[in-house]
Amino acid sequence: MQSTAILVVGLIVLVWSAERFVSGAAVTATNLGVSKIVIGLTIVAIGTSAPEILVAISASLEAAPKLAIGNAIGSNIANIGLVLGVTAIVAPLQFSHEIVKNEVRWLIGATLLGLFCLANLFLGSLDGLLLLAGLGLILYLMFAKQRLQPQSHDVVNNELDQIPAMPTHKAVLWLIFGLLLLLLSAEVVTQEAVKIAQLLGIDELIIGLTIVAIGTSLPELAASVSASVKGHSDIAIGNIVGSNILNVLAVLSVPALMHPIGIDSVVLWRDYGVMTALTLALIVFALYRESISRLEGALMLTIWLGYNVILYMQASA
Repeated sequence: MQSTAILVVGLIVLVWSAERFVSGAAVTATNLGVSKIVIGLTIVAIGTSAPEILVAISASLEAAPKLAIGNAIGSNIANIGLVLGVTAIVAPLQFSHEIVKNEVRWLIGATLLGLFCLANLFLGSLDGLLLLAGLGLILYLMFAKQRLQPQSHDVVNNELDQIPAMPTHKAVLWLIFGLLLLLLSAEVVTQEAVKIAQLLGIDELIIGLTIVAIGTSLPELAASVSASVKGHSDIAIGNIVGSNILNVLAVLSVPALMHPIGIDSVVLWRDYGVMTALTLALIVFALYRESISRLEGALMLTIWLGYNVILYMQASA
Protein backbone atom coordinates (compact mmCIF):
# COMPACT_ATOMS: atom_id res chain seq x y z
CA MET A 1 0.00 0.00 0.00
CA GLN A 2 2.84 2.37 0.79
CA SER A 3 4.51 1.72 -2.55
CA THR A 4 1.19 2.16 -4.37
CA ALA A 5 0.56 5.49 -2.61
CA ILE A 6 4.07 6.73 -3.48
CA LEU A 7 3.59 5.57 -7.09
CA VAL A 8 0.30 7.47 -7.43
CA VAL A 9 1.85 10.65 -5.98
CA GLY A 10 4.83 10.17 -8.27
CA LEU A 11 2.57 9.92 -11.32
CA ILE A 12 0.69 13.09 -10.31
CA VAL A 13 3.96 15.01 -9.86
CA LEU A 14 5.29 13.54 -13.12
CA VAL A 15 2.30 14.83 -15.09
CA TRP A 16 2.27 18.22 -13.32
CA SER A 17 6.01 18.78 -13.81
CA ALA A 18 5.70 17.87 -17.51
CA GLU A 19 3.12 20.65 -17.93
CA ARG A 20 5.39 23.14 -16.14
CA PHE A 21 8.35 22.07 -18.28
CA VAL A 22 6.41 22.44 -21.53
CA SER A 23 5.01 25.84 -20.52
CA GLY A 24 8.43 27.14 -19.46
CA ALA A 25 10.13 25.86 -22.60
CA ALA A 26 7.40 27.17 -24.93
CA VAL A 27 7.32 30.64 -23.35
CA THR A 28 11.13 30.87 -23.30
CA ALA A 29 11.25 29.95 -27.00
CA THR A 30 8.48 32.43 -27.82
CA ASN A 31 10.23 35.27 -25.97
CA LEU A 32 13.45 34.45 -27.84
CA GLY A 33 11.69 34.83 -31.19
CA VAL A 34 11.22 31.18 -32.16
CA SER A 35 8.21 30.74 -34.48
CA LYS A 36 4.99 29.27 -33.12
CA ILE A 37 5.08 26.48 -35.69
CA VAL A 38 8.52 25.29 -34.55
CA ILE A 39 7.41 25.45 -30.90
CA GLY A 40 4.16 23.61 -31.58
CA LEU A 41 5.78 20.82 -33.59
CA THR A 42 8.71 20.26 -31.24
CA ILE A 43 8.40 21.51 -27.65
CA VAL A 44 4.64 21.09 -27.26
CA ALA A 45 4.30 17.92 -29.34
CA ILE A 46 7.24 16.05 -27.83
CA GLY A 47 6.71 17.60 -24.39
CA THR A 48 3.30 15.95 -24.05
CA SER A 49 5.09 12.58 -24.21
CA ALA A 50 7.72 13.70 -21.69
CA PRO A 51 6.30 11.52 -18.85
CA GLU A 52 6.55 8.36 -20.97
CA ILE A 53 10.01 9.29 -22.28
CA LEU A 54 11.41 10.09 -18.83
CA VAL A 55 9.96 6.90 -17.32
CA ALA A 56 11.50 4.92 -20.21
CA ILE A 57 14.92 6.48 -19.58
CA SER A 58 14.69 5.90 -15.82
CA ALA A 59 13.50 2.31 -16.27
CA SER A 60 16.33 1.57 -18.71
CA LEU A 61 18.89 3.00 -16.28
CA GLU A 62 17.37 0.88 -13.50
CA ALA A 63 17.74 -2.24 -15.67
CA ALA A 64 13.95 -2.52 -15.99
CA PRO A 65 13.45 -2.13 -19.77
CA LYS A 66 10.26 -4.25 -19.67
CA LEU A 67 8.63 -1.45 -17.68
CA ALA A 68 9.56 1.02 -20.44
CA ILE A 69 8.26 -1.27 -23.19
CA GLY A 70 5.04 -1.87 -21.27
CA ASN A 71 4.57 1.87 -20.73
CA ALA A 72 5.00 2.64 -24.45
CA ILE A 73 2.58 -0.04 -25.66
CA GLY A 74 0.17 0.33 -22.72
CA SER A 75 -0.07 4.11 -23.20
CA ASN A 76 -1.08 3.64 -26.84
CA ILE A 77 -3.73 1.10 -25.85
CA ALA A 78 -5.04 3.45 -23.15
CA ASN A 79 -4.95 6.47 -25.48
CA ILE A 80 -7.26 4.81 -28.00
CA GLY A 81 -9.37 2.51 -25.82
CA LEU A 82 -9.72 4.67 -22.70
CA VAL A 83 -9.11 8.26 -23.83
CA LEU A 84 -10.75 8.28 -27.28
CA GLY A 85 -13.42 5.83 -26.07
CA VAL A 86 -14.49 8.05 -23.17
CA THR A 87 -14.13 11.24 -25.25
CA ALA A 88 -16.36 9.86 -28.03
CA ILE A 89 -18.98 8.80 -25.47
CA VAL A 90 -19.00 12.35 -24.05
CA ALA A 91 -19.14 13.96 -27.51
CA PRO A 92 -18.90 12.13 -30.89
CA LEU A 93 -15.63 12.91 -32.68
CA GLN A 94 -15.19 14.14 -36.24
CA PHE A 95 -11.93 13.61 -38.15
CA SER A 96 -10.63 16.60 -40.10
CA HIS A 97 -9.39 16.08 -43.67
CA GLU A 98 -5.85 17.07 -42.64
CA ILE A 99 -5.64 14.45 -39.88
CA VAL A 100 -6.90 11.73 -42.24
CA LYS A 101 -4.53 12.79 -45.00
CA ASN A 102 -1.39 13.14 -42.87
CA GLU A 103 -1.33 12.10 -39.20
CA VAL A 104 -3.36 8.89 -39.61
CA ARG A 105 -1.04 7.69 -42.38
CA TRP A 106 2.00 8.52 -40.24
CA LEU A 107 0.45 6.49 -37.42
CA ILE A 108 0.11 3.52 -39.79
CA GLY A 109 3.80 3.83 -40.71
CA ALA A 110 4.92 4.12 -37.08
CA THR A 111 2.83 1.09 -36.02
CA LEU A 112 4.22 -1.06 -38.85
CA LEU A 113 7.78 0.04 -38.08
CA GLY A 114 7.32 -0.86 -34.41
CA LEU A 115 5.95 -4.26 -35.42
CA PHE A 116 8.94 -4.83 -37.69
CA CYS A 117 11.36 -4.00 -34.86
CA LEU A 118 9.64 -6.36 -32.40
CA ALA A 119 8.99 -9.20 -34.86
CA ASN A 120 12.24 -11.05 -34.04
CA LEU A 121 11.43 -10.85 -30.29
CA PHE A 122 14.48 -8.69 -29.64
CA LEU A 123 14.64 -4.93 -29.18
CA GLY A 124 18.18 -3.78 -29.87
CA SER A 125 20.28 -0.79 -30.87
CA LEU A 126 19.56 -1.14 -34.59
CA ASP A 127 15.83 -1.14 -33.83
CA GLY A 128 16.28 2.02 -31.75
CA LEU A 129 18.06 3.77 -34.61
CA LEU A 130 15.33 2.72 -37.06
CA LEU A 131 12.63 4.07 -34.74
CA LEU A 132 14.47 7.39 -34.31
CA ALA A 133 14.95 7.61 -38.08
CA GLY A 134 11.20 7.16 -38.46
CA LEU A 135 10.62 9.92 -35.92
CA GLY A 136 13.00 12.22 -37.80
CA LEU A 137 11.19 11.54 -41.08
CA ILE A 138 7.78 12.31 -39.58
CA LEU A 139 9.03 15.55 -37.98
CA TYR A 140 10.43 16.56 -41.37
CA LEU A 141 7.09 15.81 -43.05
CA MET A 142 5.27 17.81 -40.36
CA PHE A 143 7.44 20.88 -40.98
CA ALA A 144 7.03 20.47 -44.74
CA LYS A 145 3.24 20.28 -44.35
CA GLN A 146 3.16 23.46 -42.25
CA ARG A 147 5.20 25.35 -44.85
CA LEU A 148 2.96 24.24 -47.73
CA GLN A 149 -0.35 24.64 -45.87
CA PRO A 150 -0.28 27.79 -43.70
CA GLN A 151 -4.00 27.42 -42.96
CA SER A 152 -3.20 24.38 -40.78
CA HIS A 153 -1.37 26.73 -38.37
CA ASP A 154 -4.70 27.29 -36.62
CA VAL A 155 -4.49 24.00 -34.69
CA VAL A 156 -0.97 24.81 -33.47
CA ASN A 157 -1.97 28.35 -32.48
CA ASN A 158 -4.97 27.01 -30.56
CA GLU A 159 -2.73 24.72 -28.51
CA LEU A 160 -0.20 27.49 -27.85
CA ASP A 161 -3.00 29.80 -26.66
CA GLN A 162 -3.40 27.47 -23.67
CA ILE A 163 0.13 28.39 -22.49
CA PRO A 164 0.23 31.48 -20.20
CA ALA A 165 2.47 34.46 -20.96
CA MET A 166 5.28 35.21 -18.50
CA PRO A 167 8.66 37.00 -18.36
CA THR A 168 11.64 35.13 -19.79
CA HIS A 169 13.43 34.72 -16.44
CA LYS A 170 10.32 33.20 -14.86
CA ALA A 171 9.84 30.91 -17.86
CA VAL A 172 13.45 29.70 -17.60
CA LEU A 173 12.96 28.96 -13.89
CA TRP A 174 9.81 26.94 -14.67
CA LEU A 175 11.69 25.11 -17.42
CA ILE A 176 14.55 24.13 -15.10
CA PHE A 177 12.27 23.35 -12.14
CA GLY A 178 9.94 21.30 -14.34
CA LEU A 179 12.80 19.31 -15.84
CA LEU A 180 14.36 18.54 -12.43
CA LEU A 181 10.99 17.50 -11.02
CA LEU A 182 10.36 15.39 -14.13
CA LEU A 183 13.63 13.53 -13.58
CA LEU A 184 12.96 13.01 -9.87
CA SER A 185 9.34 11.88 -10.25
CA ALA A 186 10.23 9.54 -13.14
CA GLU A 187 12.84 7.93 -10.88
CA VAL A 188 10.30 7.55 -8.04
CA VAL A 189 7.66 6.09 -10.38
CA THR A 190 10.16 3.59 -11.79
CA GLN A 191 11.49 2.45 -8.43
CA GLU A 192 8.04 2.03 -6.87
CA ALA A 193 6.67 0.27 -9.97
CA VAL A 194 9.55 -2.22 -9.86
CA LYS A 195 9.05 -2.68 -6.10
CA ILE A 196 5.32 -3.38 -6.54
CA ALA A 197 6.06 -5.90 -9.29
CA GLN A 198 8.54 -7.69 -7.02
CA LEU A 199 6.20 -7.67 -4.01
CA LEU A 200 3.32 -9.08 -6.07
CA GLY A 201 5.56 -11.50 -7.92
CA ILE A 202 4.46 -10.30 -11.36
CA ASP A 203 6.34 -9.10 -14.41
CA GLU A 204 7.37 -5.43 -14.55
CA LEU A 205 5.82 -5.43 -18.02
CA ILE A 206 2.33 -5.77 -16.50
CA ILE A 207 2.85 -2.75 -14.22
CA GLY A 208 4.02 -0.74 -17.23
CA LEU A 209 1.01 -1.85 -19.30
CA THR A 210 -1.51 -0.95 -16.59
CA ILE A 211 -0.80 1.41 -13.68
CA VAL A 212 2.01 3.44 -15.26
CA ALA A 213 0.38 3.54 -18.71
CA ILE A 214 -2.95 4.75 -17.29
CA GLY A 215 -1.22 7.34 -15.11
CA THR A 216 0.77 8.83 -17.98
CA SER A 217 -2.34 8.83 -20.23
CA LEU A 218 -4.57 10.81 -17.84
CA PRO A 219 -3.42 14.23 -19.18
CA GLU A 220 -4.49 13.17 -22.69
CA LEU A 221 -7.88 12.12 -21.29
CA ALA A 222 -8.49 15.50 -19.63
CA ALA A 223 -7.23 17.47 -22.66
CA SER A 224 -9.21 15.41 -25.20
CA VAL A 225 -12.53 15.53 -23.31
CA SER A 226 -12.12 19.28 -22.80
CA ALA A 227 -11.30 19.89 -26.47
CA SER A 228 -14.16 17.70 -27.67
CA VAL A 229 -16.75 19.40 -25.43
CA LYS A 230 -15.60 22.76 -26.84
CA GLY A 231 -16.12 21.46 -30.37
CA HIS A 232 -12.44 20.96 -31.23
CA SER A 233 -12.57 17.32 -32.33
CA ASP A 234 -9.51 17.76 -34.55
CA ILE A 235 -7.40 18.78 -31.54
CA ALA A 236 -8.73 15.89 -29.41
CA ILE A 237 -7.96 13.31 -32.10
CA GLY A 238 -4.73 15.01 -33.21
CA ASN A 239 -3.34 14.92 -29.66
CA ILE A 240 -3.95 11.17 -29.37
CA VAL A 241 -2.64 10.30 -32.83
CA GLY A 242 0.47 12.43 -32.26
CA SER A 243 1.04 10.96 -28.80
CA ASN A 244 0.76 7.39 -30.14
CA ILE A 245 3.26 8.09 -32.92
CA LEU A 246 5.74 9.43 -30.35
CA ASN A 247 5.16 6.51 -27.98
CA VAL A 248 6.17 4.03 -30.68
CA LEU A 249 9.02 5.97 -32.25
CA ALA A 250 10.47 7.95 -29.32
CA VAL A 251 9.54 6.04 -26.14
CA LEU A 252 10.13 2.54 -27.53
CA SER A 253 13.51 3.61 -28.92
CA VAL A 254 14.80 4.42 -25.40
CA PRO A 255 15.07 0.85 -24.04
CA ALA A 256 16.21 -0.31 -27.49
CA LEU A 257 19.22 2.01 -27.35
CA MET A 258 19.92 2.04 -23.62
CA HIS A 259 19.15 -1.54 -22.58
CA PRO A 260 18.65 -3.98 -25.50
CA ILE A 261 16.50 -6.92 -24.42
CA GLY A 262 14.75 -10.01 -25.70
CA ILE A 263 10.97 -9.99 -25.34
CA ASP A 264 8.44 -12.77 -24.81
CA SER A 265 6.18 -13.69 -27.71
CA VAL A 266 3.18 -12.71 -25.56
CA VAL A 267 4.27 -9.06 -25.85
CA LEU A 268 3.98 -9.33 -29.63
CA TRP A 269 0.66 -11.15 -29.98
CA ARG A 270 -1.18 -10.01 -26.84
CA ASP A 271 0.03 -6.47 -26.12
CA TYR A 272 1.25 -5.13 -29.46
CA GLY A 273 -1.57 -7.14 -31.05
CA VAL A 274 -4.25 -5.31 -29.02
CA MET A 275 -2.51 -2.00 -29.72
CA THR A 276 -2.49 -2.76 -33.46
CA ALA A 277 -6.15 -3.88 -33.43
CA LEU A 278 -7.26 -0.64 -31.73
CA THR A 279 -5.08 1.36 -34.13
CA LEU A 280 -6.70 -0.42 -37.10
CA ALA A 281 -10.15 0.39 -35.69
CA LEU A 282 -9.13 4.04 -35.42
CA ILE A 283 -7.83 3.97 -39.01
CA VAL A 284 -11.07 2.40 -40.30
CA PHE A 285 -13.14 5.05 -38.52
CA ALA A 286 -10.89 7.76 -40.00
CA LEU A 287 -10.69 6.55 -43.60
CA TYR A 288 -14.21 5.19 -44.11
CA ARG A 289 -16.44 6.99 -41.61
CA GLU A 290 -14.39 10.11 -40.75
CA SER A 291 -15.98 10.05 -37.29
CA ILE A 292 -16.24 8.08 -34.04
CA SER A 293 -19.78 7.71 -32.69
CA ARG A 294 -20.78 7.13 -29.06
CA LEU A 295 -21.42 3.45 -29.83
CA GLU A 296 -17.97 3.05 -31.40
CA GLY A 297 -16.42 4.88 -28.45
CA ALA A 298 -18.17 2.47 -26.08
CA LEU A 299 -16.82 -0.45 -28.13
CA MET A 300 -13.23 0.81 -27.87
CA LEU A 301 -13.63 1.39 -24.13
CA THR A 302 -15.02 -2.14 -23.72
CA ILE A 303 -12.00 -3.60 -25.56
CA TRP A 304 -9.66 -1.65 -23.26
CA LEU A 305 -11.50 -2.86 -20.15
CA GLY A 306 -11.50 -6.45 -21.41
CA TYR A 307 -7.77 -6.29 -22.13
CA ASN A 308 -7.05 -5.10 -18.59
CA VAL A 309 -9.24 -7.86 -17.15
CA ILE A 310 -7.20 -10.42 -19.11
CA LEU A 311 -3.96 -8.90 -17.79
CA TYR A 312 -5.30 -9.06 -14.24
CA MET A 313 -6.39 -12.68 -14.61
CA GLN A 314 -3.07 -13.75 -16.10
CA ALA A 315 -1.12 -11.88 -13.42
CA SER A 316 -3.24 -13.49 -10.69
CA ALA A 317 -2.67 -16.93 -12.18
